[in-house]
Amino acid sequence: MPRTLRTPRTLRPRALATLLTAVLLGALTSACAAGSGGGSGSAAGGRPAGSLAASDYLGGAPVHVAEERGLWSAEGIDATVTTQPTGRDALNAVLGGQAQLGVVGDLPAVTAALGGRELRIVADLSRFDDWRLLTRTDRQITGFAALKGRKVGVPQGTNVEYALSRMLASAQLTAADVTVVNLAPNQVTSALARGDVDAGVTFPSFYDAARTALGDRYAELPFTGYTARTLLVAGPAATEETVTAVLRALLKAQREIAAAPAAARKAVLAQSKGALQAGYVDAFQPRYGYGATLSPELLTQLEQEAAWAKAAQGLPGSADRAALLGHLNPAPLTAVDPAAVTVH
Repeated sequence: MPRTLRTPRTLRPRALATLLTAVLLGALTSACAAGSGGGSGSAAGGRPAGSLAASDYLGGAPVHVAEERGLWSAEGIDATVTTQPTGRDALNAVLGGQAQLGVVGDLPAVTAALGGRELRIVADLSRFDDWRLLTRTDRQITGFAALKGRKVGVPQGTNVEYALSRMLASAQLTAADVTVVNLAPNQVTSALARGDVDAGVTFPSFYDAARTALGDRYAELPFTGYTARTLLVAGPAATEETVTAVLRALLKAQREIAAAPAAARKAVLAQSKGALQAGYVDAFQPRYGYGATLSPELLTQLEQEAAWAKAAQGLPGSADRAALLGHLNPAPLTAVDPAAVTVH
């Protein structure tokens, strides 16, 4: 039972006021300290606290390895990692203030920049170009030109949508030449199986599911004309100290992926908690090129995607190279690995 504090009768009014002021200031100080764990504050012990939104996309494998191996703490940071369905959702978490940093695709980052959102690209974590157009044998789509007039399912607003645009461009087509159906990544397979769409483009983690669902009707067209980049982006709440500490842990994770790829795949699989299958991770993780960089090639690609986004989606903002360069923040990566930053 709580005890009741009694004021001594001999306590004078001025002394009482002093005591109450001290109590109130102490309570306020404790409340502020208790509320400083989120945002960009420091965790107990003075270490920087970081919140990071990721996804099960293999491009962000270094995040999963860092989480599985406890590399955040080893690099002096208390990190909280949340897993989102897509990189687009991870970006929304950053823009909405639920996370300081996010692991996102290049296209969502570009559209956010064009929309005038406060976002800093601090590293290009990985590259991937093994895309497939999924279709059915009875649709007789044997080349990308055959997509004209067809229904194509795609998760709009993600790198996958841009991959489709490059497939169409390879046959001198645009999105106006097809009927684009906006589907969640896991809905493309079922839409194909039902015949709701003639073809679809989705994340590689769903390739095998489509093959299983369609059986003898499964068909695909490989495409390597677009290199998707997985970016680490920082929102306004992320401090340079936090971002630099996160990058140190991710670079260490990248070295572990290179040194022991089989062990790294097991770490990624464990962190996915059933969202990814072992066969997929074993087959596709080696197809990603890992290594945090900020390069002229990245800036050129962002410029091309910005021009496409403005034309296809009517987005505001400048697609000028200098404007996009302003959304890159090379300072943290330069502090960790100066040779990795070659863009100026």
